[in-house]
Amino acid sequence: MAQRSTAWGDRVRYWFDSTLARGASALVGWMALLCLAVVVPASALVVWTDPHAPESLPDRLAQVWRLTGETLRLGGATGTPLRVTMSVLLALVALLYVSTLVGLITTALTERLTALRRGRSTVLEQGHVVVLGWSEQVFTVVGELVAANANQRRAAVAVLADRDKTAMEEALSTKVGPMGRTRLICRSGPTTDPSVLTLTSPATAGVVLVLPRDEPDADAEVVKTLLALRAALPGEGARPPVVAAVRDDRYRLAASLAAGPGGIVLESDTVTARLIVQAARRPGLSLVHQELLDFAGDEFYLAAEPSLTGRPFGDALLSYPTSSVVGIVRGGTPVLNPPPHTPLVEDDLLVVISRDDDTVWPADCADSVEKAAMASGPATPARPERVLLLGWNRRAPLMVDQLRRRARPGSAVDVVADGGEATVRQVSEAGAHHGTDLPLTLHPGDVTRPETLQGLDVHSYDSVIVLGQDPAPGQPPDEPDNRTLVTLLLLRRLEEASGRELPVVTELVDDRNRALAPLGPGADVIISGKLIGLLMAQISQNRHLAAVFEELFSADGTGIRLRPAGDYVLPGCETTFATVVAAARQRGECAIGYRSHDDASTSPDYGVRINPPKTGRRRWTAGDEVIVVGED
Repeated sequence: MAQRSTAWGDRVRYWFDSTLARGASALVGWMALLCLAVVVPASALVVWTDPHAPESLPDRLAQVWRLTGETLRLGGATGTPLRVTMSVLLALVALLYVSTLVGLITTALTERLTALRRGRSTVLEQGHVVVLGWSEQVFTVVGELVAANANQRRAAVAVLADRDKTAMEEALSTKVGPMGRTRLICRSGPTTDPSVLTLTSPATAGVVLVLPRDEPDADAEVVKTLLALRAALPGEGARPPVVAAVRDDRYRLAASLAAGPGGIVLESDTVTARLIVQAARRPGLSLVHQELLDFAGDEFYLAAEPSLTGRPFGDALLSYPTSSVVGIVRGGTPVLNPPPHTPLVEDDLLVVISRDDDTVWPADCADSVEKAAMASGPATPARPERVLLLGWNRRAPLMVDQLRRRARPGSAVDVVADGGEATVRQVSEAGAHHGTDLPLTLHPGDVTRPETLQGLDVHSYDSVIVLGQDPAPGQPPDEPDNRTLVTLLLLRRLEEASGRELPVVTELVDDRNRALAPLGPGADVIISGKLIGLLMAQISQNRHLAAVFEELFSADGTGIRLRPAGDYVLPGCETTFATVVAAARQRGECAIGYRSHDDASTSPDYGVRINPPKTGRRRWTAGDEVIVVGED
């Protein structure tokens, strides 16, 4: 019996589904029957329970009809059949008209909302930042712009990329976090189409940033995007400042021409190679770069101080209690760490490191200098360096060139990479180009295999640089990090077996893999895309800093160095940071901070302190290091 009931219910359900499949007419019919099945009995119950209802059955049925008609908006007129029919017909016409009107309005709103979700409306902003392109750098750039605009009343960032608008907003919201006072506007479309670029209103923007994609043809697309930007803007006078980045220096000239006279083009591979080599020469330097480039701590500013006009530059070093002076900008050209006796002229701008632009205020700190605590001996002599490169990619020849420029007699570079024909040729070309002043030796082998590293005396090297392979066409951009992480695991095993820490500098592509790397919290890790994003964000806020960073990160110019604290103050002596600044001034350097040896592994900043107060006192140990801006 239960089986018959179930079968009967299935047949009824199948018949009902079949009627619905016939289209909208069947659906309307069922809706009408359902309404009548509910409204008519309910109306009859209301009429029969009404004490004032008519006595006769026809009058009560007419009352039920009127109540049903009012409920369903069917007129509810009574009388002859023709009158009732016309009343129902007019009600249906009105219902059809209203339903059609509502449908048209709903469709129009839906289309408008769909267009907005697609990101095809024009941005109406003034002084906003336009970001063109999508890569891992976009999260760094937007995050730094949000931090820079924290004290702004109204700020906006417009991102244009050939991706879904909703997906971009969700990704930025997830990785960047709260936007604070900054409004984020995403638009969807190709950045190489001038008509699409106008959606971001580049003519009224404060600055335009062009990001390279994580693909082999990214540089060519950057040049094309810059050309499209020129076509989208009405004239030379309406062009906003442009900051772009290319990977290969062969595209820099074309990108600079496309960006125009005021455009700034960065070479990401060259900058990354320079910073990796600098970190390999002095462990911990990448932490200093990170602190100076992000907006979370102290950063570079340009300040005018008329009261110092005519005085030597050395006096300016001790004229700011909460800021560190590192150079001047004269005639638009930055001069970092000029000689202390250089006189300051009227139009000079000071290059300072400070917490914010409103913390740059002058006050004489010369009284805080304790000359008795200053060291007077010669500087610690430099010695030859042995560098081990584990892996080979397109930035490796640039790193060898950087090592050659500053090579000391007796230095050498060993390369461990696969013995492929292309790698052997590139290493041979690099060695032949650089000559014999820096011997370059290739040891064929797979750096992800234990036997390769066990055959090397890695502890005999002054620094070990771990590089990832370049992604092949169609390969995911984070694939090189997988090999890098495996190599780091093998190096950690060698450290644990010997009980000695290796001076490792690691290059990663994806910042998310930093937490996975088996390294100490204060280790030197260079995230190539993140560094370029930080530089672009800094330059977007002050384009004059581009020349400052070019000089600071150059191979042969003035840069950031880590020196033994014993070269400046007596070990074990408690004194002020102003004393360190005065000692560095005597050596022709600008002291901007220090790294505490005791706090390197315990403090949140890994012992790095940038721009400490001049009057701050501490006890200096032999393991401490002073951060200076000076020559190598």
